[in-house]
Amino acid sequence: MSFENLLGKLDEKQIRVQLDAGELVIRAPRGAMNAELAAELKQYKAQLLTHLQALEQASGAPVVLGEARPAFRITPDMLTLVTLTQEEIDTAVATVPGGAANVQDIYPLAPLQEGILFHYLMAQIGDPYLQPNLLGFPRRERVEQFLSALQQVIDRHDILRTGMVWDGISQPVQVVHRKAQLPVTWLTIDAGIAAVASWLEDEFDPRRIRIDLRQAPLLACHVVEDAQNNRWLLHILAHHIAIDHTTLELLVEEAEVIEQGKAGELPQAVPFRNFVAQARLGVSQDEHEAFFKQLLGDINEPTAPFGLLDVQGDGRDIHEASQLLPAELAASIRNATRTLGISAASLMHLAWAMVLAKVSGRSDVVFGTVLFGRMKGGAQADRVLGMSINTLPIRLSINETGAETGLKDAHRVLAQLLRHEHAPLALAQRCSGVVSPTPLFSSLLNVRHTPVDLDATPEELTAELTDDMEVLSGHERTNYPLTFSVDDLGQGFLLTAQVARPIDPARVCQFMHDALASLLAALNNAPHTALNQLDVLPQAERHTLLTDWNNTAYAYPRESGLVALFEQHVAAQPDAAAVVSGDTVWTYAELNTRANVLAHTLIGSGVLPGQVVALSLPRSADLVLAELAILKAGGVYLPLDAVLPGERQASMLADSG
Repeated sequence: MSFENLLGKLDEKQIRVQLDAGELVIRAPRGAMNAELAAELKQYKAQLLTHLQALEQASGAPVVLGEARPAFRITPDMLTLVTLTQEEIDTAVATVPGGAANVQDIYPLAPLQEGILFHYLMAQIGDPYLQPNLLGFPRRERVEQFLSALQQVIDRHDILRTGMVWDGISQPVQVVHRKAQLPVTWLTIDAGIAAVASWLEDEFDPRRIRIDLRQAPLLACHVVEDAQNNRWLLHILAHHIAIDHTTLELLVEEAEVIEQGKAGELPQAVPFRNFVAQARLGVSQDEHEAFFKQLLGDINEPTAPFGLLDVQGDGRDIHEASQLLPAELAASIRNATRTLGISAASLMHLAWAMVLAKVSGRSDVVFGTVLFGRMKGGAQADRVLGMSINTLPIRLSINETGAETGLKDAHRVLAQLLRHEHAPLALAQRCSGVVSPTPLFSSLLNVRHTPVDLDATPEELTAELTDDMEVLSGHERTNYPLTFSVDDLGQGFLLTAQVARPIDPARVCQFMHDALASLLAALNNAPHTALNQLDVLPQAERHTLLTDWNNTAYAYPRESGLVALFEQHVAAQPDAAAVVSGDTVWTYAELNTRANVLAHTLIGSGVLPGQVVALSLPRSADLVLAELAILKAGGVYLPLDAVLPGERQASMLADSG
């Protein structure tokens, strides 16, 4: 229980606490006090003394906690991070069960939270930022124990007791509840369902399910017995607007400690409001704009790998694949980055830019990069639970620059970007030449540190969480059609591609593998090799492009000309469709008849065998007809693009003789 929750409990039970000669005096109604509450009062004795002393100093009179007071109202002067009118505050407070007495704080959204809320409001079905996790337990009591620990973690951290409010106010805010109960639903299912885990995941699939972001906590738990497998299943939906990768790790870590009976050993919870304050009060908007205008001002087209541009997806068409980099390649990455004094993340960004250049056809590529957001958060920033990451655009050029110089340039741009890690993505896009609603980029790179014991067996890794809790599945999604993650495992690297169908995610992983191999070979052997000369095509794909698709040899009757072959087909299939253009459909017989008429007209106009006849027609059925008629007349057709300048068309005619 946090100190704020303790104060709420005193009010609820009408337990009066006051100062008498500098000591605490506690008066409780019959039955209100229990051993647990007494232990909490003892734990927070020093804070209670300080709190009461501050209140008495401010009021100039004795203060009694737990005493009935007039209805409490939050006013504009109480809010330090956001400016709202009294009416807007009342609107936000009205969303909280228990009203103002259950409101701990109100403050604005962090940059990435704003973007996630936008996509949440745009989506009609499902939510790509709702993360499902499925856990298995041997007994019902074990599930209850874990849920109890999870509730205690929620009690400790403000972000886990936070709901979002956006209706009826000038800007979205997050409202921290003093108390927020973890929603848990115990399900009973038909005994005939065999694959209970699959049923549970399908029943609460984020591609169809949404949760109300105005509620707190932004979690939803569903429990069911899987009798056939002698276990209980817990399905947890956690919303990314409150829980990022680091938050999830810390949440599980703290729940473990609490389950072991060591809650007192946990460090003091760090409020998420500290992170929001850092984001809001750090680098100015003007500085952000100046940086991104210089970085993106002359970019007027989006970088769309594989032609993917829809950034409003709900995740239903996304599929994924993973690939562990070979140990030798991983070691080469460590050695190269250590020698050059740069981070492995910088090398990953450059390699990804090489992939994007190849699959988008652009030399100047822009993509989103996930920034940790805790770099300048001060002491214990790594212990703050909440959405502290941010997505911002980075621009890299794959041109004649040498590999080593290009890598150092990428490292420099990333370092500059870190100063602006709290800038809103919408601001960055406005600084480019790409006009909304066209996205500036449609791919995302996430390089994150996920250390594991590479010598541990899968069973040992599971046991590190708990000795009898099994992590069955977990998924992360974004609204982007292509997300590429690189997990830095301490020694090795795990590549994961999430991409919209029909693009093959395994193919994307192989692209990245080959880009890294090619880049490292250049760094080690020929560091001045131009980036645009480095190969990123997998060997199998290169063979397909250069060999298979160029294997066009085909046996055909060389003694017959095209016109004769066409007329043979007319005789064989006169009623088959030969030309389809919009609403126009001609059979082979119809096309042949029309071509014969036009051919005779051309001959009558003086067309001789071998003579060039120019054609200036749009792509249409008439173009096919004209080409065939010219061949039937014995001529040679010269197609001219009608959009070409007159001088260019005249030059082509002159060259044709």
